[in-house]
Amino acid sequence: MDILDLGIGVRLVDYYDAWALQREILVDVADGTRPDTLILVEHPSVYTAGKRTARWEHPTDGTPVVDVDRGGRITWHGPGQLVGYPIVKLNEPIDVIRYVRALEDAIIDVCAGLGLKTGRVEARTGVWIPADAAHRERKVCAIGVRVSRGVTMHGFALNCNPDLTGFSRIVPCGLDDADVTSLSAELGRDVTVAEVVPSVVDALEMALADVRLSSPLAKEIPS
Repeated sequence: MDILDLGIGVRLVDYYDAWALQREILVDVADGTRPDTLILVEHPSVYTAGKRTARWEHPTDGTPVVDVDRGGRITWHGPGQLVGYPIVKLNEPIDVIRYVRALEDAIIDVCAGLGLKTGRVEARTGVWIPADAAHRERKVCAIGVRVSRGVTMHGFALNCNPDLTGFSRIVPCGLDDADVTSLSAELGRDVTVAEVVPSVVDALEMALADVRLSSPLAKEIPS
């Protein structure tokens, strides 16, 4: 599988440009003219709303929101957040839930490698830090996907060292009884996007092996 690093740690990629690239690659993967591809980006600050987003979840100050064709609800993307868009052909029969669980498994493994215990919350997607005496449940990685012609698009957003105030203007993922966090906030040190890229690629190789139709992920990351 090709790894398409769009300038992690160097430049921010406009959301619309990345979305258009996903659609272009999806057609090629579905037609069999291109291998499965993992796009890795950082976006400038932007709010995106999935199909299940309610109007009351939008920012109240008129901040623009991009309505997208993925599942899930509203979230924020921005600097310090690793966004991954796996464009992969799934095994038959198509099992979207199994694919989402594979993405969660990959990020849970990445967090464990950093010394952070994470997991799932029943009936909620993404990767979570469990509640404790001082904190509510908090999400460190959001996931929202779409499958067309048996090929996936959209993906995951792992909070490494973003300014979390971007989430304060919305109801992230429509969940008003939980919080959003980052690797840096939980670990008490600066965890950059570039630092986690190699471990994310390796974890995805393992986690997606059973759900992808094609061969395992290539380990080399182009510069």
